[in-house]
Order: sequence, then C-alpha cells, then structure tokens
Amino acid sequence: MRQPFLTSDHPNYKWVALSNTTLGMLLATINGSIVLISLPAIFAGIGLNPLGSGNVSYLLWMIMGYLLVTAVLVVSFGRLGDMYGRVRIYNLGFVVFTIGAIACAAVPFTGGAGALWLIGWRLFQAVGGAMLFANSTAILTDAFPADRRGMAMGVNQVAAIAGSFVGLVLGGALAVVHWRAVFLVSVPIGLIGTVWAYKSLHETGERNPGRLDWPGNITFFLGLTALLTAITYGIQPYGGQTTGWTSPWVLGGLVGGVALLGVFVLIELHSPAPMLDLRLFRIRAFSAGNLAALLAAIGRGGLQFMLIIWLQGIWLPLHGYAFEDTPLWAGIYMLPITIGFLVAGPVSGTLSDRFGARGFASVGLLIVTITFLLYLVMPVDFEYWQFAVVSLLSGIGSGMFGAPNRTAIMNSVPASERGAASGVTGTLQNAGSSLSIGVFFSLMIVGLSASLPTTLRAGLLAHGVPVAAAEQIAALPPVGSLFAAFLGYNPIESLLGPSGVLASLHPADAAALTGHEFFPQLISGPFHDGLVVVFGVAAAMSLVGALASLARGKRFVHDEHVAALTAESPDVAVLASARSVASDQEGHR
Repeated sequence: MRQPFLTSDHPNYKWVALSNTTLGMLLATINGSIVLISLPAIFAGIGLNPLGSGNVSYLLWMIMGYLLVTAVLVVSFGRLGDMYGRVRIYNLGFVVFTIGAIACAAVPFTGGAGALWLIGWRLFQAVGGAMLFANSTAILTDAFPADRRGMAMGVNQVAAIAGSFVGLVLGGALAVVHWRAVFLVSVPIGLIGTVWAYKSLHETGERNPGRLDWPGNITFFLGLTALLTAITYGIQPYGGQTTGWTSPWVLGGLVGGVALLGVFVLIELHSPAPMLDLRLFRIRAFSAGNLAALLAAIGRGGLQFMLIIWLQGIWLPLHGYAFEDTPLWAGIYMLPITIGFLVAGPVSGTLSDRFGARGFASVGLLIVTITFLLYLVMPVDFEYWQFAVVSLLSGIGSGMFGAPNRTAIMNSVPASERGAASGVTGTLQNAGSSLSIGVFFSLMIVGLSASLPTTLRAGLLAHGVPVAAAEQIAALPPVGSLFAAFLGYNPIESLLGPSGVLASLHPADAAALTGHEFFPQLISGPFHDGLVVVFGVAAAMSLVGALASLARGKRFVHDEHVAALTAESPDVAVLASARSVASDQEGHR
C-alpha cells in the first residue's frame, strides 16, 4: 500500500493538494490554447492545407473536439469521484492525459489521416482532462477549511483561466521549434503530475456511494454531444449560405440535443441515485453563481478567439511581422490579460474569504463588460499601449470574478455533493468555451457578410485581377477569410495561384496581393464591422452575468448553515443535509 507524503491532518497537506491540483488545471487548460495558436505549424507539419476544400472540418474538430468531450464528461466524472474517490479519478486523469499527449506527438501519418489521428487522440486526452477538471476543485474544497478556500480557489482558478492564455505564448514559441513539441511539452509535466498525485494525495472527503445513473449519464452525454456538435457544424457554410444554421442536420442536432437534455432533467428529478442532484439548483448561491460562470466563459472564449484573429490576421502583419511569426507574437502581446489574472485572482479569492464573493465577482464582470465596450471603440490599427491597458483591465476583471465565484459555488453545496458540483462548473466552463466559438464566429461571419464581398472585389480589381476572378473570390463564404485571419494566413496566393491569374498580373500587383499588408488592410474594415456585433453581444452577456452574480445573496457556506441548524434543532439539520438544499430565506445571511 502506498504511503502518502503527508497525512490529511498534517497542516501542510492542504498546500500539497493546492500545488498538485493547480498543476493539473494548468495542464488541462494549456492544452486547449497551445494547439489553438499552433494550428498553422501543425497543419504544415502533417502536410495539410487547413483552408483546402473539405479541410475546415479538420480544423474545427481540432479546436472543438477537446472542449466538447471535456464538457460532456466532466459531470459524470465528478459523480464518479463522489462515489469511488475524487483522488482516484483525478490520478487516473493524469495517466490518460499523458498517454494522449505521447500519441499526439507520435502521429505517423500525413494529410487527412494525420489530422484524424490527432483529432482522435485529442479526444482521448480530453477524457483525462475531464477527470482533472471534475475533481480538482472538490479535492481543494475537502482539503481547505471554509475560511481559507477563497485563497486556494483563487490560485487554482487563476491557473485554470490563465492557463488558456499561457498556452498561447507557449504554443507560439514551441511552434517555431517544431510542431511535435507542442504535444511533447505535456509529457514530462503529465508524468511528474501522475507520480506526485499518486504519492501525495489521498481521500479526505465524504463519499456518496450508490449505483451509477446510467439513464442520466447516457441522455446527458447524447444531448450535450448533439448540441455542441450542431454548433460546430453551424459555423460552416451550407448550400449557398454563409453559415450552416439552416442545415437539417444542424437543426436536428440543436432540437434533438435540447430534447434529450430535457429528458435528462426528468430522469434526474425521479432517479433515486441521480448523476446530478438538480435540487442543488434550489440553492441560490449555486444556481446564480453557475449562470454567471456560464456567461463569463462564453464571453472569455469569444474574447480569446477575436483577439487572436485581430493580432495574427491584421495588426501584426500591418506592423511588419511575417505571417509565420505571428503566433508567437500574438501570445506575447496578449500577456497583459494573463498578468491581470495572476494579480487579481489570488487577491480577490483571499479577500472573498472575509468579505464574501458577491461584491468581487459582480464588480469583476462589470469591469469585463466595460472592457468589451472599450475594445469595440478601439481602432483596428490601434496603438499597443491602448490594447495593453484594456487587456490588463479585462484580465483583472476576470480574475476578480473567477476565484470568488467558484469558491461561493463550492461552499454552497454539502460535502457529499462536491464532486458533482465541481463537475457542473467544469461543464459550464468548457461548454461556454464551445458555445463561444459557435456564437461569436457566427456573429463575426454575419458582420463580415455585409461588407467583405464588396471590399474584397474592389481590392482585387484595384490590383488588376480580372472581373470574373474578382467576383468569384468575392462570392466565396466569408468563413474562409475569417479562418485565414485566425490562422495568420494570406489566402490570396492560394485563391489566385492555381488558376494562373496571379502569374498573369504585373509583378508589382502580384507582390502587393501576396505581401504582408494587402489582406490585413482589406479585411480590417469588415472585421471591425463584425467586431461591433461580437463585442456588443459579449458586453451584454457579461452585464447579465454581473446581475446574476449580484442575485446570489450574501455569503453562504452550506456546512456552517447545517451547523447553525444543528444548534437549533438536530432534526431540522439532518433533514436539510439529507436533501442537500436550503431555501433562500434560510440559506442567505
């Protein structure tokens, strides 16, 4: 039998739990963005043009697959952690994740087969990521007393949120070295985390034994999978339309997914051992906190994608950076957001232990709302100090929100439900990221559709491109131009080269069309039109999230609430704990 380094009652055990779970959250969240910003190098490495006919699906699944699987499985693994041990499921997550990283780095194929190999093993990695997501917060909640959880959650949640931005810098740097290094970097971290977790962590929380809720798990899995998959394909063109939202398959996935999730709710309400006790949502601190978390995750995910497009596709090329260097510099120029997270997260988490989460979380989302509006009025070719200041404020706002909100959610549930509660918040974070891609890419495409065709046609004609060729390119779905900007590509050469049009042009015109500035300048105006739509919606979502946060009520800790009831009436306390709920009148003080 293994012997832990420290016993659960050792005063330093909680710091071991914090450091290990923070490593797990960093590993799980960095993996999403490190691939995101390295996609040009990865596709070049396997010899596949991501903008080629039919290859957009590979691109989308490379981005979305990891988020989709973690969102779908994290509640189930949280429930399994409640039943069989949170540390056990968490440790297994490190093992699965590391195996997936090794397989991704060792891809033996090129072209479409190589892309499918990477997508498949990233889905496998996502299973490990879901195990880490689902149980890290619950392990921390078990290890720390209620009056110190805010600080612990602050460090952990800063790691989770900042990891997505750290991955941008790390991915940009490693892509320059070798595209396989993007996957290999996770291997030593995963091995260290696996051994460390096995040696140092042990079960300290309450078990909630019972049989696995198969009907609930299956309907939740199928429903959320159908919904998020439909959103993935809704981004792609369908027929003669710029997006696929009218496709029968997309509509069927949306309607079927919502219907299955409705069935899931009915099953959970009548199950003797539900996968998720939906009565937890009767706790106002839990339901309001999770609503705010979902809206914040959607806004944060949309912000990340829009800033990558803005920097890689427009601003950096306009300022003389080669397209192949833009991933690295985009990550570097987004560092102010990460700095804001790192500063505000632990501080607000620690202060929320004393003053409660409502003020910090609500003000944090209000700051995020303001920064979306500031991005909206910023010129496309901005002065960097403007971008840096607004990005720093955005990071501070998200840091102020994340840690106190997660602490308040976990404090509000009984100890036996912490795994499932952690799973819910993990699901909403990852589902929010998936939704943000579908929602904001679609909104950006709508914004581009109004002005990009005309702008593109005029720009091509000005450089001698024949009318027929210019009109043909202008009629292409805007999603191609959007993904080109997202990946830091200039698509003009691939659009005009194969037809021989580029070779027939005057050398000066050909050089201008394929240079650093033509495409970024061309797309900057339409991009700003789309940005107004995107950031306007994001600001509205963040404002609603701030209002939801305000509605959570004053500080509420479930364990303290039950203890207070015990002093008054033991019978009432037992009943409240067994039902795992508290009314708003009783639960907020």
